[in-house]
Amino acid sequence: MRSSSSRRGTSHRRTPHTAPRRTAAVALAGVAALIAAAVQSGTATAAPTMAPQAAGKANPGSESVELTPAQRAALIREADADKAQTARDLGLGAKEKLVVRDVLKDRDGTVHTRYERTYDGLPVLGGDLVVESTKADATAAVVKATRAAVEPATTKTAVPAAKARQQALNAGKADEAENPGINREPRKVIWAANGKPVVAYETVVGGFQHDGTPQELHVVTDATTGEKLYEWEAIETGTGNTVYSGTVDLTTTQSGSTYNLTDGARGNHRTYNLNRGTSGTGTLFSGPDDVWGNGTPSNLESAGADAHYGAALTWDYYKNVHGRSGIRGDGVGAYSRVHYGNNYVNAFWSDSCFCMTYGDGSGNANPLTSIDVAAHEMTHGLTSNTAGLNYSGESGGLNEATSDIFGSTVEFYAKNSSDVGDYLIGEEIDINGDGTPLRYMDKPSKDGSSKDAWYSGIGSIDVHYSSGPANHFFYLLSEGSGTKTVNGVTYDSPTSDGLPVTGIGRDKAEKIWFRALTTKFTSTTNYAGARTGTLAATGELYGTDSAEYKAVQDAWAGVNVGARSGGGGGGGTSFENTADVAIPDRGAAVSSSVTVSGRTGNAPSNLQVAVDIVHTYIGDLRVQLVAPDGTAYTLKGYGTGGSADNIATTYTVDASSEVANGVWQLRVQDNAARDTGYINSWKLTFP
Repeated sequence: MRSSSSRRGTSHRRTPHTAPRRTAAVALAGVAALIAAAVQSGTATAAPTMAPQAAGKANPGSESVELTPAQRAALIREADADKAQTARDLGLGAKEKLVVRDVLKDRDGTVHTRYERTYDGLPVLGGDLVVESTKADATAAVVKATRAAVEPATTKTAVPAAKARQQALNAGKADEAENPGINREPRKVIWAANGKPVVAYETVVGGFQHDGTPQELHVVTDATTGEKLYEWEAIETGTGNTVYSGTVDLTTTQSGSTYNLTDGARGNHRTYNLNRGTSGTGTLFSGPDDVWGNGTPSNLESAGADAHYGAALTWDYYKNVHGRSGIRGDGVGAYSRVHYGNNYVNAFWSDSCFCMTYGDGSGNANPLTSIDVAAHEMTHGLTSNTAGLNYSGESGGLNEATSDIFGSTVEFYAKNSSDVGDYLIGEEIDINGDGTPLRYMDKPSKDGSSKDAWYSGIGSIDVHYSSGPANHFFYLLSEGSGTKTVNGVTYDSPTSDGLPVTGIGRDKAEKIWFRALTTKFTSTTNYAGARTGTLAATGELYGTDSAEYKAVQDAWAGVNVGARSGGGGGGGTSFENTADVAIPDRGAAVSSSVTVSGRTGNAPSNLQVAVDIVHTYIGDLRVQLVAPDGTAYTLKGYGTGGSADNIATTYTVDASSEVANGVWQLRVQDNAARDTGYINSWKLTFP
């Protein structure tokens, strides 16, 4: 069927989708950042105290404006011209230089410029930062991925590149890669993502992962000792299933008598048919009419139509809701590839091709091209080009949650009657064989693996499961706790402290998360940093005395990150010690005590321990709660927290086997040199 438009160029057509839904078999995932690292950082700029325009209304001056490609390019040129002065203003060393990566502008003229860093000409992995500039102050605020001074002992290597090369190949083979080979020879870098910066090699191994996904394994080797410092896979996999969205409008292009899946209205996004291949772009979908597919998986055009539709929805969402034109903000579209591999049950985003890729599932019978999968994968591209959240540890969980969050909001934005918006991830995929969704935002643990709340070891688990607290936070902030029905789906969201949270609505929550992602988060942001960043974003949008600001505090407390609004747990009986206790540098453990009295029986199973420690390099600290009988409960172990500064977190401890009354202690020990700090205060709250 031919479109009613006879002009050449962009056209709009409808595509029927009527086939039944299919089953997929693994979890949604996505992209690794351009630069990945093992450290998490909680640094972020505190929110200024300001009054909102009106109660419940966002301050229009603090919202980002939509930049045309030319306007964005002009701001980048300006930042590039001033980068040497900016480096001096920030107090960077003579050998450090800034490289402009991204820029956003607020309506009040504030500009947020994201930089990478080099040292003596070498890329600094984990050295990214965001500078907020105003008319009055060129460096009004700064958010850094690491507070460490980039001062490596040497830039000379003591280990040959060949050793790093072999180490990387061995790592590729250990991951059961198929035909691993060197994709990028070892390059010298400065590794600053964890601890003291050192000169290192970064090597990239190609080939294919065990399930057929392209491999892009990055291995970082200490160039002075030969120790492997870190490795990460830059292409992460995910799953989905074709969501047959009824008859939908697609924007296509006509050339002569031929139509093709090129979206001229959205940065020339193109959709290609790989036809079971695993490399290149394949063939651009084209045909003599402007009708694509018949809604059945056996028709190869159907998957192409779904991918094209999902990409268009996601583009429109970011442009119309958040004022961002394209993944990079430069008006250039990524591209989509469908029918990847044979029986490939995944979808993925890749920075190297700047594209989304979808397999056809088991038996090549269920193309993995749903609305939420498309939005999820495309959002990984956005994250990579903004915060660059490292796809490991707590930052990896935040990266994955960001794709789930915006996968959900795009689904709401679509208003598609065949797939209504909800807070269920992969709800159309019968991945468990019983009709249950892949993930639940209202109570993540319902999937059997995800976590409802933060705990000190959460960075050591798979990022799809450590994403749970952020997904849960977003649901609580949007809808609140307890039972609620949205679009026919009933949710029942708990909180880790057992106290209620009042939601502020999804429209406000999504603006807060987007602003935090694009102006406050860095590659090493952890959960504590996400709380700080979202509060800073909320303060700028609604004011620090607003109901929205308090709701963000309460929603984070509901997933065990930080205290409730007004301090404490919002209820119960508290016992606090506010006296400062110095923490010796690489010295003996120190303690701060509180005496609990007037309680009966044992302590509760959800004893709240609010800890406020001022200290650089919190990865060097071990923090324990010591009960009156001497039993120690580790709140934070050595090695967690990386190079982040300070701890301002409320931990939940099952102390039900302990007598409540008596002297409780917070015990802290620093096991490494060259960092300082003190216990500022801590508090026990009995709900």
